[in-house]
Amino acid sequence: MTVALRPIPPAARRGLARRPLVALLVVLALALLVLAGCSSLGYVSQAAWGQARILAAKKPIERLVADPGTAPELRAKLRAVERIRAFAVAELGLPAKGYRSYVELPRRPGGERRRYVTWNVVAAPELSTVPLTWCFPIAGCVSYRGYFSERRARRFAARLERRGFDVAVTGAVAYSTLGYFADPVLSTVIDYPEVDLAGLLFHELAHQRLYLPGDTAFNESFATAVEVEGVRRWLRATGGDPSRLEAYLERLRRQDRLISLLTACRQRLQAVYDEERPAAWKRRRKAELFAQLRRDVVELKRSRGGPPAADDPWLSRPLNNADLAATAPYHDLVPAFRALLAEQGGDLTAFYDAANRLAGLPPDRRRERLAELRAAAQP
Repeated sequence: MTVALRPIPPAARRGLARRPLVALLVVLALALLVLAGCSSLGYVSQAAWGQARILAAKKPIERLVADPGTAPELRAKLRAVERIRAFAVAELGLPAKGYRSYVELPRRPGGERRRYVTWNVVAAPELSTVPLTWCFPIAGCVSYRGYFSERRARRFAARLERRGFDVAVTGAVAYSTLGYFADPVLSTVIDYPEVDLAGLLFHELAHQRLYLPGDTAFNESFATAVEVEGVRRWLRATGGDPSRLEAYLERLRRQDRLISLLTACRQRLQAVYDEERPAAWKRRRKAELFAQLRRDVVELKRSRGGPPAADDPWLSRPLNNADLAATAPYHDLVPAFRALLAEQGGDLTAFYDAANRLAGLPPDRRRERLAELRAAAQP
């Protein structure tokens, strides 16, 4: 999720930090001024209020690490964040803004940490894998709507379903404000294994390095490519047991096999939807293809040893067009960006410059160039 809000001037932030309630109201007012012209007031209000609560709850990591009252486990995690962030800036050339603070989100009634900070709603027509888009200033047009409240997200999803759309609601553990605010590390991710925490921070910082308004696939695939390359370099640089890198690469290979199944299903579905056939025939073929996808995913999961988990997101409920549309932007163009990095001899600075040039091309030419790169990519 990307929350497109204008930054508060530094002098104002210092004063607001001492008056959290005032900070909330000012951020809300700014968000309404920025966004009210292109979206519903209710949606804008919840986005502004949720972002304001995050800002008001931030605590500097440096202070928490030095505080003797900080739990040893949390202190160790925060120190890992500091090391990862320093590596991202010094070795990956990523921006220095953000991730110097920590936010402990309100816990669930039973005392456990919340799993998600936002919930994203993705929708696609019944007979299309092309997602709906919503447009905002700064962020441009994106193929999802993010909510800080699961209840609000599911209520919006239900409205779309009543209109005949396929809908998916997925929880998000983090999001980026694209550098317009100094994003904090959230309690939703602080217990991640170090390699996953590194990947998440590299991904979110990559959005600050390059963001093309209106092109979700470009942005997410670019960030995913930076994430993967960053984790490879992080694991090599931190030394230790070489099996850590091999385990990470094997996890990527398993993920690629799943993505291949999803991509193939999406392509077959879109071919069906493009046919000059009656809608009833398309619906029948749609059901058959999703049933086959489920069998393929079950077989893939079993090939890794043991039965699939009961809460596996790809098996715990019926899948639809929106599920495939939600996954595509994060992976479709990753091979193209991997090929672009290889063209630059693995030089990340040159890679960022080349990606910036790609972003500056007219949309049709950019798509052509990315297709050329993807075709040339090595597995």
